[in-house]
Amino acid sequence: MVGLSPLGATGLQVSALGLGTVKFGRNQGVNYPRAFSLPSDSEILRLLQTAWDLGINLLDTAPAYGGSEERLGRLLQQCRREWVIVTKVGEEFADGESRFDFSAAATHASIERSLRRLGVEVLDAVLIHSNGDDAAILEREEVLPCLFDLKQAGLVRAVGISSKTVAGGLRAVERCDVLMVTCNPRQQAELPVIRAAHATNRGVLIKKGLLSGHLDQLAGTDPVSASLRFIYAQPGINSVVVGTLNPAHLRANMAAAEQALALAAMG
Repeated sequence: MVGLSPLGATGLQVSALGLGTVKFGRNQGVNYPRAFSLPSDSEILRLLQTAWDLGINLLDTAPAYGGSEERLGRLLQQCRREWVIVTKVGEEFADGESRFDFSAAATHASIERSLRRLGVEVLDAVLIHSNGDDAAILEREEVLPCLFDLKQAGLVRAVGISSKTVAGGLRAVERCDVLMVTCNPRQQAELPVIRAAHATNRGVLIKKGLLSGHLDQLAGTDPVSASLRFIYAQPGINSVVVGTLNPAHLRANMAAAEQALALAAMG
């Protein structure tokens, strides 16, 4: 079992593998290789128990993930653990499409709703759900100053962005506590962001580490292990968020992560 490690300088301790929960609440407009039905409450509870038994304590959610936040908040009452929950602001998904609003009013309303849905008094980490124009969001929109105000008020522990560009990611390193970036053997453009974050002790979460289920694009007999070995070889990675509804897949992913981390530790 992999232990916990610091998420940058946030004071949060996270597992090297995190569980993404988009599939808990949304199955439209998602880039997965196969269609899927939303899981039942009992299936989610079984997956959450498996995650905790494997040493996973990080859960990643968002308002844009349909009913994910609301279901998590309700079901975690039956699976009380010391979870670290990452949620987001800025994007909503309704009627089959995403809408973005980075105003202070929308940010306040989103945070209040997430607190209510998740049934917590403080949100561990809140990331801006970027529309792709990272630099403009960070420089010209109200969302980041608003999040820091909410952090100062004690409603949020750590603030960051789920970024999509190198320039935006590098700017976020200067201003944010945590970054979520794409990294896998096929998508290496954001490695400079990871290196800069590591140099300044920012928290780094990885999305699309397993290519959103499209690992058949990688050569080799064990693409999951190959991708995780590549990711964990990069200094400064705190957690790789993977999304699955299958407990067996989650166990296999953790086994691959443990092997990859052992290899990384050996240099």
